Amino acid sequence: MKIGPIGVWPPVVLAPMAGITNAPFRVLCREQGAGLFVCEMITTRALVERNPKTLRMIRFAESEKPRSIQLYGVDPDIVGRAVRMIAEEDLADHVDLNFGCPVPKVTRRGGGSALPYKRNLLRRILRQAVANAGSLPVTMKMRKGIDDDHLTYLDAGRIAAEEGVAAIALHARTAKQHYGGVADWEAIARLKEAVPEVPVLGNGDIWCADDAVRMVERTGCDGVVVGRGCLGRPWLFGDLDNAFNGRPERARPTLGEVAGMMARHAEGLTEVFDIERYAVADFRKHVGWYLKGFMVGSELRRELATSESLDGLRAGLAKLEHDQPWPPNTDTPRGKSGERSKVALPDGWLDDPWDCPLPDDEAESDISGG
Repeated sequence: MKIGPIGVWPPVVLAPMAGITNAPFRVLCREQGAGLFVCEMITTRALVERNPKTLRMIRFAESEKPRSIQLYGVDPDIVGRAVRMIAEEDLADHVDLNFGCPVPKVTRRGGGSALPYKRNLLRRILRQAVANAGSLPVTMKMRKGIDDDHLTYLDAGRIAAEEGVAAIALHARTAKQHYGGVADWEAIARLKEAVPEVPVLGNGDIWCADDAVRMVERTGCDGVVVGRGCLGRPWLFGDLDNAFNGRPERARPTLGEVAGMMARHAEGLTEVFDIERYAVADFRKHVGWYLKGFMVGSELRRELATSESLDGLRAGLAKLEHDQPWPPNTDTPRGKSGERSKVALPDGWLDDPWDCPLPDDEAESDISGG
């Protein structure tokens, strides 16, 4: 798969996830298998204002090549300035744009997965991004639409192709679905038929490597984007590498090997958070994902999920039954799920899909997803 000048094999992309896909996690995933590994979502306004926290979030490990940044913005001019800053200051090798966030605080102000409904605004943002990217490829990630009555993905895909976007990723759910229900893989196939000249990547319900291969075979998409399926499972990228190269081997780490990865992950976070207890606190959300399916008592789980230091975490990990084999039937949904009763939108947002209002500044949130 080619994304501009970047060759990607296997055709696999790590989805940007807030608070998840920072450098330590990306490095662990990249060690398992090749692909494209995208950093956490960055808001364009914070980037152009050189917010210190944002600048820390775009730091890459020396081993990371190519470097991919996902941007989220609602103002075409600010998006253009952010992309130009990345290109001119050599901050990344690839820029992805997020139009998939379904979080109510974002959509109610016209951002995220609500924005592609306004076709002309979407076009202006994409045009500014591509015009300011220089030689960097610009891609976009989106959802099917707001709900089943307001689907936008085919129009958005055609607009993206016309504006020179290098690849399009579709999370095959609507904003109303949030992370619930079943991803509509047929929508991925329809998008590929609509824009055959642009690589299309499918996203949604990839819980194991064989799911990814099935998606490509069923939809004709050029590659896949993996999000929640890799939570607590960096090994999934090794499985994906094997699957796309026709090899039957799949990673089945013991609990001891999982514990070793957990320790490395937490240790890596200390380079992101300068204070150790903050790093360990941030790691707590990963504990349940890493231990999914293993037989671990509730008290020990609680101890690991409330550790306040690396030594405390290591002490808890040492208590695990290290010879315990990889549990069966763990290729199942991970992370948040559930549908919304409705999508929060600005007043009158659905009245005219062609008008071009600029969402206000508060539509730019550091909440990722999509």
